[in-house]
Amino acid sequence: MEHLKVNSFGPIREADIRFGDLTLFVGPQASGKSILLQLVKLIMDRYNIPSVLKQNNYEWGKKNENFLDLFFGESMSSIWNSETKIEFDEKEYILSSFLTKQGVRESSKTEKLFYIPAQRVVTMSQGWPRAFGTFDIGDPFVLKQFSESIRVLMEKETINGDGKQTNVFPKSNRIKEPLRKILDESIFHGASVESDNSSLKRRFLLKVGESKLPFMTWSAGQKEFMPLLLSLYYLMPSSKVNLRNDIKAVIIEEPEMGLHPKAIQALMVVFLELIARGYKIIISTHSPVLLELLWAMNYIKKFNGTPADLFELFSLEKNASMSTTFKTIISNKTFATYFFEQNVNGVSIKDISSLDAGSDDKAISNWGGLTDFSSKAGDVVSKLVANE
Repeated sequence: MEHLKVNSFGPIREADIRFGDLTLFVGPQASGKSILLQLVKLIMDRYNIPSVLKQNNYEWGKKNENFLDLFFGESMSSIWNSETKIEFDEKEYILSSFLTKQGVRESSKTEKLFYIPAQRVVTMSQGWPRAFGTFDIGDPFVLKQFSESIRVLMEKETINGDGKQTNVFPKSNRIKEPLRKILDESIFHGASVESDNSSLKRRFLLKVGESKLPFMTWSAGQKEFMPLLLSLYYLMPSSKVNLRNDIKAVIIEEPEMGLHPKAIQALMVVFLELIARGYKIIISTHSPVLLELLWAMNYIKKFNGTPADLFELFSLEKNASMSTTFKTIISNKTFATYFFEQNVNGVSIKDISSLDAGSDDKAISNWGGLTDFSSKAGDVVSKLVANE
């Protein structure tokens, strides 16, 4: 996953994207971020997707429009039109590239990109991930596959024949101890998550002191974070295993949803851990906090920063394993940011990776509009103070 060029795809007029090890997509709602992210999934998993749909008894009769509706969601087939042109890693893709082909090796049907959708909280039904088949036919494929992946994972990991609870978080063999600590401090605040196997239906419970709370009574942030936590378990099978099977890349839509800025900072450290392990990550976001990380990383790399700088940035105690992670990030990993700019002719996608606050280009200096309000607020206050 290196280079994507797109012309006339949904609202997107043109895009020329060179991915970093961590790439951020920013821009207003309905500017095509999700559509483009799903396109990347469609290309990378073009053999896996038809196979999964077939396994779940979906049929599209070899009709392109039916297949697009099954993948992107109901009534979405029109996003691919006669002017659409797609190139990914210098190879051109036409719509028929994604229809089922005979003679495809089973190894080619494995999933290569793990997609964490923005609607992830709806995957939790009564406190447990939903099965693929419980979703409506018009729901996006990425939502169904995500929910099924974490459901299967939890079914395997929480089987307990004696009907008792099994621990889900914190879990010593999952996620490095420093990461568990910052997630606990910013999201769970000493509470633990258990899988309740004592009833006829499994569910997650939040244990706070002697109380065990059902999913719907959790805070909004805790409910939003739970599917993300299960995603981390999926991507990091153990604290000693770097990668999950054939997964090469991860897409995360709006990881900041429902979270306090301190919790978002904790997630950023986790994302750096995923990158250090070898995943490429694309994140769509409306949070300036994530761009602040990339802005800081630009300077840390430019001025030969050290892991000590990242420990200070995240207010972390120094730790040998995280020091190795930070060293890998600083020395070997690349970062990119793209802005989805809306105009009368559609959406064009601009490289704003420098995040230079002194740039004459407002898309760069205002970080894709995410710092507009703070800049204006500063101007208003400055004028008031000057006129006092």
